[in-house]
Amino acid sequence: MKISTKGRYGLRAMADLAINSTKGHIDLKNISIRQQISKSYLEQLFSKLRKRGLVTSIRGAAGGYHLAKPLDQIDVMSIISAVDESVDAMQCGGRGDCQSGTMCLTHDLWCALSNHVEQYLKNITLAQLLDMEHVQSVSDRQHLTFPNDIATKDMSTKDINTITLSTSEANPA
Repeated sequence: MKISTKGRYGLRAMADLAINSTKGHIDLKNISIRQQISKSYLEQLFSKLRKRGLVTSIRGAAGGYHLAKPLDQIDVMSIISAVDESVDAMQCGGRGDCQSGTMCLTHDLWCALSNHVEQYLKNITLAQLLDMEHVQSVSDRQHLTFPNDIATKDMSTKDINTITLSTSEANPA
């Protein structure tokens, strides 16, 4: 059994959104930078997450994404399912036609494993994920590695004045 890129990236992006949720709506560009996932791929994933009611979005300059539910009400399996991923360890997908159209000797084992993994992931919420041992230190490292992303950049008045002057000098009235 292997979780594909959709499932892994969807979960990483949701964890990033959850960690940064106190900053308001988060632009996908910021998640893209911190998680090193293409923005266009994130747009596809977040479209699915929005349709499943896991995130909300706002358009415009101050727009972005926000969690639609509290951290303790979003489980990992819901995220994986929302991006069209499964945790099925069965070669036959549960149909029972794994060996020349009939059930194989190990079908029940793989079925039980799939059920255990699914139950485990249903019992882990985003809140619990964020409390896991290395999550905060990894997030801190990502913010240090990419300090100039939009969500963490603190523009001073001098920066804003410089930008304004540069713009007016480029287009004199």
